Amino acid sequence: MNFTARLREIQRRQNSLVCVGLDADPAKLPASLSGHADRVVEFNTQIIAATKDLVCAYKLNLAFYEAMGRDGWTILHRTLEQIPDTVITIGDAKRGDIGNSSGFYARALLDDFRFTATTVNPYMGGDSVEPFLKREDRGAFILAVTSNPGARDLQYLRVNGKPLYEHVIRKVKSWNTFNNCGLVVGATKPRELQRIRELAPTMPLLIPGIGAQGGDLALAVRHGCDRSGELAVINASRSVLYASTREDFASAARHAAQQLRDEINGYRIKYFSSLSSLPS
Repeated sequence: MNFTARLREIQRRQNSLVCVGLDADPAKLPASLSGHADRVVEFNTQIIAATKDLVCAYKLNLAFYEAMGRDGWTILHRTLEQIPDTVITIGDAKRGDIGNSSGFYARALLDDFRFTATTVNPYMGGDSVEPFLKREDRGAFILAVTSNPGARDLQYLRVNGKPLYEHVIRKVKSWNTFNNCGLVVGATKPRELQRIRELAPTMPLLIPGIGAQGGDLALAVRHGCDRSGELAVINASRSVLYASTREDFASAARHAAQQLRDEINGYRIKYFSSLSSLPS
C-alpha cells in the first residue's frame, strides 16, 4: 500500500486529522517529573498513551532531540517505541543535501528510526529528495510555504510570473511516481493553502501552525483537505503538550487533543458534503 493510501486509511479508522507534535522541551516539563531519571521519555510516553486513539500521526522535530546531545537519540528511539503502528510517525528533520548525503540521511530516518514519513527541503533539487521517495510505503512532506517571517525571502520570489513555491509544487508532482509525496504548508497562510490544494488536489498536506502559532483552524480544514475531507494532517504541539503543567498534564493533553479533533470534524462535516456525519 502506498503512503497516501495508508494515511487515508488511518485517518478514516482513527476518525482524525490530528497530528500531535512531540517536541518536548526539558525546560517546560511538569515539575511532577523533576525526580524522574528519564523524564522526557516518561513525558512523551504519557502523552502518547493519553492521545493515541485521537490522532492520525505524531510528528517529532529532531532539533529538540539533537539539542539533548548523545542522550537525545536514545530518547528519540525510546519515544518511537511507544507509538503504535496504527498511526503515522513523521520525522521532522527538513533534510536535503547532495544525493549521496541525502541517501545516508534517508537511511538514518527510515531504517534506523523507522519513521513512516519525513520532512524534506527541496532547495537542492530532485537528487536531494529522491532518496526519501524510493519506498512506496514511506512518505516525504516537502516544504512549500512555511509560516516563518523569512519565508518571503525566497518562497514568494516571482519566476516566470508565478511565486517560486508554485514551481516547487509542480516539480514535486513530477516526483510523485509512487504516490508518496506530500507538502508542508503553514496554517497561517490560508490563501496560499487554498492555492496549493488547487494545484495538488490529491496530495497529503502537513499543516503546522494551529494553536500557539495562531493559524485559523476552520480555514486550514476548508482549504487543506481534499474533496473527501481527508489528507490534511493538522499538527498541534505546544497547545496539546502543555495544556497543563501540573500532574494532570496527560489528561489535559487528551482533553486538548479531543477538542481539536472534534472541532476539526465539525468543520469537515460543514464543508464537505460527502461527510454528512462522523463517528464520535
